[in-house]
Amino acid sequence: MRRARPAAAGVGARRSSHASFTHLGAGPRTNAHRLGWRLVPSLDPQDELKQLDATLSSIEQVLDVPKMRRDVAELGEQAAAPDLWNDPEAAQRVTSKLSYLQGDLRRVEGLRQRLDDVGVLLELAEAEGDAATKDEALAEITALLKAIGELEVRTLLSGEYDSREALVTINSQAGGVDAADWAQMLLRMYLRWAERHGYPTEVLDTSYAEEAGIKSATFSVKVPYAYGTLSPEHGTHRLVRISPFDNQGRRQTSFAGIDVVPVVEQSDHVEIPDDDIRVDVYRSSGPGGQGVNTTDSAVRITHLPTGIVVSCQNERSQIQNRASAMLVLQAKLLERRRQEEAAKMAELRGDTTTSWGTQIRNYVLHPYQLVKDLRTDVETGNTTAVLDGEIDEFIEAGIRWRRQSA
Repeated sequence: MRRARPAAAGVGARRSSHASFTHLGAGPRTNAHRLGWRLVPSLDPQDELKQLDATLSSIEQVLDVPKMRRDVAELGEQAAAPDLWNDPEAAQRVTSKLSYLQGDLRRVEGLRQRLDDVGVLLELAEAEGDAATKDEALAEITALLKAIGELEVRTLLSGEYDSREALVTINSQAGGVDAADWAQMLLRMYLRWAERHGYPTEVLDTSYAEEAGIKSATFSVKVPYAYGTLSPEHGTHRLVRISPFDNQGRRQTSFAGIDVVPVVEQSDHVEIPDDDIRVDVYRSSGPGGQGVNTTDSAVRITHLPTGIVVSCQNERSQIQNRASAMLVLQAKLLERRRQEEAAKMAELRGDTTTSWGTQIRNYVLHPYQLVKDLRTDVETGNTTAVLDGEIDEFIEAGIRWRRQSA
């Protein structure tokens, strides 16, 4: 494991069972900063339990567990309504929110039960001098440190749009065919991450490069808090490797950009006059230019005032593709408005720095193996696991960093 310099996010040292991560904390060691990271192995187990109990109680208060139970009951009644599926979109929102909220509630209640049980187990082991049982209890305490630390990250998602679903766009940047291949690798990484968590996704548009990889792709993550979770991934991702497209086997540096925006809701009031857009239709295509449709069903919309271009070719119907493309355009305009408002507030505060659009993470595959986040100093040598979607350590540290930087 490599040691990292003090991170921007106030977190402690942490190790994954799949990959070795390091991020060192700075500032006072509060419960919120030390969750999931056993900085002082010599701490008395009973003291660990007291701190975990206090922290979990704080999390339960922030999440408002009684309200969660009321919301689950209310959504359950809505989901049981016989006319629910008369409006499929509304039904999907209700069932998705219910499933996510039930999962959150089970998670909190399960951790509380585990914490109570391990307290009894530890007391029993100490009373009877049972070393094996005590080791079992200590292992469970370590597991709870990690699990409660992960849940604590959820309480940091309190931004205006954090609870929304997310639209993610990946664009190849500098690096030619390697950059296009890198963009496709990132698309797979994020889709695998969502699959590991059971989050439904939909690829709305993919623009394939001529030789290999993709020029761009847009997909949605249809789960509450997807935007808040993925928004720290916004920025430029840099890959260093031996190019598989260079017959001389030279090292190549490639770049790809990740853009994350919240899905719009009816309350957002993003008005787009017809005069402000140009709509083009074309035939959908796949890798190598093979036609997948026999009609011009794909839709590209250009927002003339801003120059924003979005497209969708996932559906067979031109009408459906246009509706999906308009949804993406509205989301991008909403995010643009949010960033403009944030820039105005930063100017009023005298803060001219911004993290948007900057390089955030390096993925080095040669001459050594290392993925390192440049903001939090989280790093791992298990590049294979990361590219297969094991990126929770980076995402969690990014959420903490964003909260501290706000």
